[in-house]
Amino acid sequence: MSNPTASGSGLMAFWSDIDPDYVVRYQQWHNCEHIPERVSIPGFREGRRYRATSDAPHFLMFYETNATSVLASEAYMAALNAPTDWTREALTHFKNPVRSIYSRVAEVGGATAWPAPYVTTMQFDLPDGDEDACAGAWLKTVGNCEGVVRARLWRADAAVGNITTSERKIYGGGPGKQAYLVLIEQTLPPQRLPDPIAAGDAAQALRRADEKRGSYWLEMALRAADTSHGGK
Repeated sequence: MSNPTASGSGLMAFWSDIDPDYVVRYQQWHNCEHIPERVSIPGFREGRRYRATSDAPHFLMFYETNATSVLASEAYMAALNAPTDWTREALTHFKNPVRSIYSRVAEVGGATAWPAPYVTTMQFDLPDGDEDACAGAWLKTVGNCEGVVRARLWRADAAVGNITTSERKIYGGGPGKQAYLVLIEQTLPPQRLPDPIAAGDAAQALRRADEKRGSYWLEMALRAADTSHGGK
């Protein structure tokens, strides 16, 4: 298997509601076809799906890659522009979709052998000049909070995120309007832990704007096979 403690510098994150009467079919498609297909693309490291802790039919899907360039690669574009029949069906049941491409700015902590069972996300904007403060003392404090195994700051890559593909034409969504994402991986439900974002704010005040948070539990994860030893 790929090294579980290594971290890629590219991320595709996709938030969407799913038609309530299609949720089980959606989960079957994503587990049995879509994640394996995507993770088999060169440069993809891992795919995960999380469901909102409110148990609403709202999901976060993300794929971590070696670099952001993988998310504009010929192999990935070929997949996006030739969706399977099942993918075409599934994408018509996505509601309020947001799909953004990110480059990693900073990281505190590391992945464990098993994917984190819970994540907290925060999408937001920062004024010019505040990125270093966010990536420094603020993120370090967040990453050192009880129950947090890893905290990462990501910056949106609009050039890659705005590429139009056949899949995008089906679901109709595009990138989020916020320039930054914080992805906080946790060992317990966020409701049972001290708020790491509040702790970060106490250590380093940030002038965040257009903030949107989410809380999710893990449904599915798949890491790419290590091909350096013949896939064995």
